[in-house]
Amino acid sequence: MIETATFGGGCYWCTEAMFQQLRGVIRVENGFSAGHVPNPSYARVCAGTTGHAEVIQITFDNQEITYEQLLKIHLSTHNPTTLNQQGADKGTQYRSIILPHNPEQRRIAEQVLVDMAGAFDDKIVTEIKDFDCFYPAEQNHQNYYQNNQHAGYCQVVIEPKLEHLRELCRTLLKSEQE
Repeated sequence: MIETATFGGGCYWCTEAMFQQLRGVIRVENGFSAGHVPNPSYARVCAGTTGHAEVIQITFDNQEITYEQLLKIHLSTHNPTTLNQQGADKGTQYRSIILPHNPEQRRIAEQVLVDMAGAFDDKIVTEIKDFDCFYPAEQNHQNYYQNNQHAGYCQVVIEPKLEHLRELCRTLLKSEQE
């Protein structure tokens, strides 16, 4: 069955690149959610006045990868213990957030946070907020890593995260043919 998951974990260019590598993930789209301004631009979200977080919206086949697996990967590939910050990126738009689309996703998200709490030295501060709306980011922000692999940011920031993902989730990665 096809489902949708929405997460934020810092810069969406990084999270998009990682989740695109996973078997069962059909589509990943960068955008904004959890704020109060309709149809925000990237510039407005970066200004920190919209309340929105940079998020990815994942369309996935739950016969190949489960929502729980996606959540565990999400929490293992960014720092869910820093409030409104991921690395050098600071501001509420970079917060760690899970946006469940239904009560079952919320139940799973709450349980995964409990289950994974012992994996971190500090308290998990990931927000869980029921999904309300998603605003896609501008086209030049979509498939960022795929379109800019040789750019400095991609090499210095995204590539190490992809290496970590490859070590962490070897059995869940797409094959070369996919």
